[in-house]
Amino acid sequence: MNSFICPRCKTKLNILSDEARCPQDGLLFRCVDGIWRFLLPERESHYARFIADYESIRRFEKRGSPDVNYYRALPFKDLSRNFTADWKIRAVSYKSLKSLLSTPQNILDMGTGNGWLSNRLSALGHHLFAVDLLINPEDGLGAWKNYENSFTPIQAEFICLPIPDQTVSTVIYNASFHYSENYEQTLTEALRVLSPGGQIIVMDSPVYHSAESGAQMVTERKTNFLLRYGFASDSIQSENYFTYKRMKELGEKLGIRWKHIRPYYGIKWMLRPWIAYLRGSREPAEFGLWVGNPKPES
Repeated sequence: MNSFICPRCKTKLNILSDEARCPQDGLLFRCVDGIWRFLLPERESHYARFIADYESIRRFEKRGSPDVNYYRALPFKDLSRNFTADWKIRAVSYKSLKSLLSTPQNILDMGTGNGWLSNRLSALGHHLFAVDLLINPEDGLGAWKNYENSFTPIQAEFICLPIPDQTVSTVIYNASFHYSENYEQTLTEALRVLSPGGQIIVMDSPVYHSAESGAQMVTERKTNFLLRYGFASDSIQSENYFTYKRMKELGEKLGIRWKHIRPYYGIKWMLRPWIAYLRGSREPAEFGLWVGNPKPES
């Protein structure tokens, strides 16, 4: 794939160097500091507060590093030692993900964050398009400069992609699907760009058996954010989690056959539901990978 389309009207864009113009709408999109900016003008204000809040939290948590080796070591080593347990989970999920991919592919890394997954998959010979709202150089798309392998950073939202129809082999939601404001619209857009025989992979998003447990998690999260940061970080209505029932319903409605893969994260992880039950606590989130294949049309 060597072209973009207008995220609003889906017309093929005229690309000249670091600019792309829509012949239908007259919209101009630019590549700034190596990042293609495809967030529609009317959506910038919609996400402004979310981006500001999210970046404030990540800075407070000391995400990112001035050392390029920090980025290149992910997910197998957290050289900052700030989130070692989280990255151990991501590393296990990544190993499972690799077994699902053949070479070479056009891949969308949705919610790419600092770009670690795009860097890793690019090294395996895949052609990566890294999509996120954040463009900062520490924890957003701007971190692309730290990597030795190339990929295409794109600022865009899940439901308005500048990607032509049926040009992507795999769409990966990289610990990001739960940030979607509408799962049905998000998956519909993924199906649009997916080539025949392609797959959708939802990786490392929280899933519950009980919707009540998910709702309780969201309440706990808002309370914690208010205490720590002074705001709830709920400026956009992200869905925040999903359930097995919800994924089944989405699959039936959109014609997607789901398979849930549960990697082995260790014995302590396996015991979490039992410990929660004995303590009378809510159900802990599961993660893993959901692999979706469009059902053949009858």
